[in-house]
Amino acid sequence: MSEQTESSDQDAETDDLDDELKYRLRQQALMGQFALFALKTHDVQALLQEATRVCARGLRSKLCKIMEYLPEEDEFLVRAGVGWRPGVVGQSRARADTKSPTGYAYKVGKAFISNHLEHERRFRTPRLLAEYGVKRAINAPIHRGGTRFGVLEVDSPLDGKFTNADLVFVRGFADLLGVALERQRSEEMLKEKEAQLQRALKHQETLSEEISHRVKNSLSIVAGLLRAQSRLSSDPHLQQALFEAQTRVETIAKVNDRLWRANEVHAVNLAEFVGELCEHVGAASSSHDLTYTIAPVTIPAEEAISLGLLTNELITNALKHAYPGSSGPISITLERAGPHDLCLTVRDYGVGRPHGESAESTKGTGSRVILNLCRHLGGHYEWQNADPGTRFTLTFTPSDLSDRVAPPPVETNPAEIAGSPHDHHE
Repeated sequence: MSEQTESSDQDAETDDLDDELKYRLRQQALMGQFALFALKTHDVQALLQEATRVCARGLRSKLCKIMEYLPEEDEFLVRAGVGWRPGVVGQSRARADTKSPTGYAYKVGKAFISNHLEHERRFRTPRLLAEYGVKRAINAPIHRGGTRFGVLEVDSPLDGKFTNADLVFVRGFADLLGVALERQRSEEMLKEKEAQLQRALKHQETLSEEISHRVKNSLSIVAGLLRAQSRLSSDPHLQQALFEAQTRVETIAKVNDRLWRANEVHAVNLAEFVGELCEHVGAASSSHDLTYTIAPVTIPAEEAISLGLLTNELITNALKHAYPGSSGPISITLERAGPHDLCLTVRDYGVGRPHGESAESTKGTGSRVILNLCRHLGGHYEWQNADPGTRFTLTFTPSDLSDRVAPPPVETNPAEIAGSPHDHHE
């Protein structure tokens, strides 16, 4: 008889161990499910509410709440919870002192069990817990980064007791919740910084637009003054000099406007940039047959500006000197001259340069501008007798050269482009 009793006791003990193991495994599974939820959600309130629901299930309790500490009021707010009547969550508050279970856990910074609230000497029983007949509770502080967010509290009105294993579960759950809250805060701070950056970039863009607009207006005023001065002058040479200065100022204005509108502050697509300059000059001098072939490459904006001004100056020089009293073809080519170099060629089929004249010996403003721009770009430049006409070449190495994803370069005649604008000089 005694052997049967001993066997029955052993069976009961084994069943208890099996139940306890299943209970703890269930808690670990719930914690894993919550961790996955915490990774997916970006809603802090949903995170807190789910934490109370899952934690209550883990301890088979109907009451659970998260008390958020409000430092300015030195109070706790029931931020989330399950099992409480309407009007508690989001509204009910409690003093943050060590005379309550929540305040004690928060101030001390440690999780603890109170299995007999009615006999507690460490603190009083809050009115909310008394209203629900809560007999036992576990409180665990929620650490978020270097601060405490509040307290996770599981309450039960049933007889019995919470064990140290239950305490480990709640404390681990509070730590997991704290990490999730810190991640949420970091993400919110990152979003705010990104928003601030976007606002700063927008402000910078507005400032850049305003500056570009003012520069364009200022250059237009200068060009207008040069045009007016040219009209008042009776000296043909002075008129020509003023006209050339006006043209250069207008070219700089167009280059500045084009770079801003194309958003090419750092790198410039030469096929589009130089192509537009050629079209503008060709449309303004439609009696000449101007064609261009530009490789689809990008170079830094500063070098592109010098190259554009140089191209404009070379075309203007050819229009002025190549065909005295008549017109003829002018071709512009910009192509690769190796893996790191570019070669600019401007060719006409006119009268050519006077015998023995070099670019360095020419005293004209245009020639000096051309030489200065060549020196700025570096590389090797040369004036050649093309027989007939003149050929100018500049081979230089941009500080950064890359291919532009674009169709192959196409030879274009601006005069044949339908609808091209014609900006005639006055």
